[in-house]
Amino acid sequence: MKTKTILLNSRPSAKPTKENFKFSEEEVPELKDGELLLKTKFVSVDPYLRGRMNDVKSYIPPFEIGKPITSVIIAEVTGSKNNDFKKGDFVSGNLAWKETQIANAKGLNKVDHKAADLTAYLGVLGMTGLTAYFGLTEIGKPKKGETLVVSGAAGAVGSIVGQIGKILGCKVIGIAGTDEKIEILKSKFGFDEGINYKTTKDINAAIKEAAPNGVDVYFDNVGGEITDAVLMNINKFGRIPTCGAIASYNDEEIPTGPRPQPILIKNSVLMQGFIVSNYADKFPEGIKQLATWLKESKITYSETVVEGFENIPQAFMDLFEGKNEGKMVVKI
Repeated sequence: MKTKTILLNSRPSAKPTKENFKFSEEEVPELKDGELLLKTKFVSVDPYLRGRMNDVKSYIPPFEIGKPITSVIIAEVTGSKNNDFKKGDFVSGNLAWKETQIANAKGLNKVDHKAADLTAYLGVLGMTGLTAYFGLTEIGKPKKGETLVVSGAAGAVGSIVGQIGKILGCKVIGIAGTDEKIEILKSKFGFDEGINYKTTKDINAAIKEAAPNGVDVYFDNVGGEITDAVLMNINKFGRIPTCGAIASYNDEEIPTGPRPQPILIKNSVLMQGFIVSNYADKFPEGIKQLATWLKESKITYSETVVEGFENIPQAFMDLFEGKNEGKMVVKI
């Protein structure tokens, strides 16, 4: 049996292009004891993958040129020599961008397609939802009556953060890049206010108007000038979970901006970066709570589903153009 795979062809110098990816075909090896034969069903593409395309030290090793790119994938077990998995099971795990592959069971989790749509395990019930839940509750520690601002609010993580904020009694303000996304934030996800950063001339003033009592918690998905503006409105003892910096992922040089230290010191603000695996020992607790809220219709989710294995690279590149609403998923 042969399978298509997508390799890292070269490292991007700025935004990723199609030349950075290479399609290849390879033989699928024989199934050995303890292994599974997996057929890819859904592929998650996420902004953090851009960092792994650079040859720099980080919290996770970079992708290697000439080797398959990996991300979280939902796959169907089509063959098994492992007693814990049977043909027809669905699993989630960090797997290669291949149509079919052999994998050992380490790091794979069964997912119940009867309890929720399979794509939910890439989003609200997967790393996306857990990132939102733990970043907000463990670092942001929102209190009833406080004001929460979320950048990248229409994205997969941001849209869930805002909904959790509302459940916990906050006033929630979302920042996104189109009027359509702002309307969805308010009508679908229950945000109180929305700011279109692309059409707003003065973000600082817009935040001040939307949050007249200041900002208590800022969930930062983007960095850059938007974060500079929020910092100008942060309250004393404010908390800033720093989840992403998509505004600068494609910069070839580290940008120079306002230095945050005077604001952080003057207002005794906590600004803490994190990765979701920091809370791995609490994942069962987070999944249980998210699943309960989902079942009770207290949270919902959006996803942009692109079809076709050949469209995985384009779906990934589209993230940096803001073409996704919620979680970006590729259906194979």
